Amino acid sequence: MSLPAIRHIDATDFDVGAPQWPLAVERRADIDRNFAERKRAQPKLWNGRVLLFRDVACHGGTLAGRAFETDFASFLWWRGTGFPDDAVRNVFGMAAVRGRDGGFLLGVMADHTAAAGQVYFPAGTPDPGDVRGGRVDLAGSVVRELREETGLDAVAFRAEPGWTAVFAGPRIAVIKVFAADQTCAALLARVRAGIGADPEAELADVIAVYRRADIPAAAPVFMRAYLTASLSD
Repeated sequence: MSLPAIRHIDATDFDVGAPQWPLAVERRADIDRNFAERKRAQPKLWNGRVLLFRDVACHGGTLAGRAFETDFASFLWWRGTGFPDDAVRNVFGMAAVRGRDGGFLLGVMADHTAAAGQVYFPAGTPDPGDVRGGRVDLAGSVVRELREETGLDAVAFRAEPGWTAVFAGPRIAVIKVFAADQTCAALLARVRAGIGADPEAELADVIAVYRRADIPAAAPVFMRAYLTASLSD
């Protein structure tokens, strides 16, 4: 299977105000039934509000489009049924923390989360709290997710210019690299201490990858593509 396309971008520009999602209205009974089944298996799932995207395209060095608000239950159903409505995109920011020894930190998602067992950079689907002045603040979303999932504060790192966008069908991962002065081992110890002290932690563990051979099987395709391009043999 070929890996997704990867492109460097300078900025993102997503306004909020695309029409509401007709599919979420048409398939409401299916969506609610699916979410009830998921809740029985994972009681901590929360049907909050999230942002999905339309009309996504690159204009020069800017990835742009329009965001609209929906509920997490609709997002889960859409994702779990093969992404019907091929005009919609799941655009999400990711924080790629890289230690001074060259490794990247990846989180292992906890069993109570919707992505249980998957391994990837701290990330999250943007929500209405990430909107600033009518536009999606993807940089702010990335900083928030990094702090919430790992306890690490982005101001302690050096943010590299621009982003890397990974296009994996309806999913578009927009990755910001944060360079750390500490080794991965030191960062792992800090994050694991925080995870161990928080019974509601989103992560079950955190790992470091240094080479392509380290890429875990549980990493989604967009993560495998990015790490394959960023790491050596």
